[in-house]
Amino acid sequence: MIKNTIRFMAIRNIAFAITLLLTVVGLVALIGKGLNFGLDFTGGTLIELQYEQPADLEVIKRELGQAGYADAVVQSFGATTDVLIRLAGDDPQLGSKISAALKTIDPSARFEVKRVEFVGPQVGEELRDQGGLAMLLALGGIMVYLAFRFQWKFGVGAIASLAHDTILTLGILAFFEIPFDLTVLAAVLAMIGYSLNDTIIIYDRIRENFRLLRKADLIENIDISVTQTLLRTMATSFSTALALIALLVFGGDTLANFALALLIGVVVGTYSSVYIGATVLVWLKLTATDLMPPAASEVDERP
Repeated sequence: MIKNTIRFMAIRNIAFAITLLLTVVGLVALIGKGLNFGLDFTGGTLIELQYEQPADLEVIKRELGQAGYADAVVQSFGATTDVLIRLAGDDPQLGSKISAALKTIDPSARFEVKRVEFVGPQVGEELRDQGGLAMLLALGGIMVYLAFRFQWKFGVGAIASLAHDTILTLGILAFFEIPFDLTVLAAVLAMIGYSLNDTIIIYDRIRENFRLLRKADLIENIDISVTQTLLRTMATSFSTALALIALLVFGGDTLANFALALLIGVVVGTYSSVYIGATVLVWLKLTATDLMPPAASEVDERP
């Protein structure tokens, strides 16, 4: 037993009430407002511009906003002189309109329209279905893995934690109408892996402490296990958050939503590993007996 154990489980009921409230709010936002799907999912138009000089993406985006295309996504495409603009709409003249708008705002701009392509909504629907299926398969695989790796009660706790993380993260994205594209989907899937890793670290220590702290009950075991892994958890979460904040500030529009979604997931995942994943073990009344290997059956060797 270690000194100065933090009694995390003493406020588990209060933490669960807050968690339940936030999860319900997230579900309401997710169902009521829905995700703000980007062009990867809804379809739209891709316009490639080639400038004579290196292009300033921030200036181009600001000019498009002044021209009435505030939702346009602007990013580099290959060389610094190549710019890819993505925005909603299937107007075949959209490329000409964008070109005219940019030249009207900045007559000194020297560029040409290289291509204009329309991505149909059927592609977007297919990507959306495959993304949702990937998330479900990931959650199912995680539960099967934990059921074999630890014990089925751990699997239930991990899935409850990941479901909470996913719902709350998507709810925040829906509430603030943050565009949901393939980079954000990648962030959500990465968040699932990050949260699972943190949960498994705590679960492994709980299982180990069942052997080392034979006189400790489950709640005391969880408090000690979380306290022992706290420095590791905080160091990992803090260093990851610093990297994501750097991407959010300096990564530009292309990486901003990815960094923001993953940053939300890191905060939510760190919290849920303790107050969802560990609390479920208390509700399911995990005991040392649950972790004992099954007794080998005797084989009758008589002829």
